[in-house]
Amino acid sequence: MRFASLGSGSKGNATVVDCGSARFLVDCGFSIRETERRLAQLGLLGSDLNAIFVTHEHSDHLRGVLPLAKKYSLPVVMTAGTSKVVQPEVKVHLKVIESHSPFVQDGVEVTPVSVPHDAREPVQYVFRSTGLTLGVLTDLGSVTSHVIEQFSRCDGLLLECNHDLDMLKNGSYPHALKRRISSSWGHLNNQQSLALLDSIELQQIQHLVLGHISQQNNAVSIVRQVMTGIEKRVASVHYASQEQGFDWLQLS
Repeated sequence: MRFASLGSGSKGNATVVDCGSARFLVDCGFSIRETERRLAQLGLLGSDLNAIFVTHEHSDHLRGVLPLAKKYSLPVVMTAGTSKVVQPEVKVHLKVIESHSPFVQDGVEVTPVSVPHDAREPVQYVFRSTGLTLGVLTDLGSVTSHVIEQFSRCDGLLLECNHDLDMLKNGSYPHALKRRISSSWGHLNNQQSLALLDSIELQQIQHLVLGHISQQNNAVSIVRQVMTGIEKRVASVHYASQEQGFDWLQLS
């Protein structure tokens, strides 16, 4: 199993999960042209994908999903709540899932995980294949016991570190947007992400990626400082960017 990112941030998100027998895209917040360009940098074509998984309906995760699915005849996996909001105008094959029920897609066991976020029925995903577990966990405003339980035994983990509280507080965003981001239904700040990592089993993690780092309200240098202790406890720590995402990381 391996995974990579086309980009991670408020301007667009897309994560590739390659399980050998199947290859999935988790979200697609880019145009078709930009998605294809970024896939090519990973040595992929749109036709190499088996399905697209949607976490929620916000545009930085959904923008390119339906056009890409239509062009390459890809099934789109999402919750019932998300599907009610999306209501695709183009013909695509929607696979509607229950937010608390594991299922199998192309031979891969997938567990959707409900998260607190200001969307209709948002989930994140845990993928299991060939004895390996990968968690994709972005866009949640607070850490719940359910989240801790579901992401406790991952070999690979992509985790949101969205904002630094002081930068957000003193930044130029309107008050209402600041309140939304920092709310229990918004995004994780650096300290919340650290607390989550302190609550799960780290010894199994081969690759930890910290992503969805705000370009306005955070910085990799700040995240690194917060995660100094974690970097000593995890074999490999990476930082995803908006422009490059991150290259392939192999789990074995």
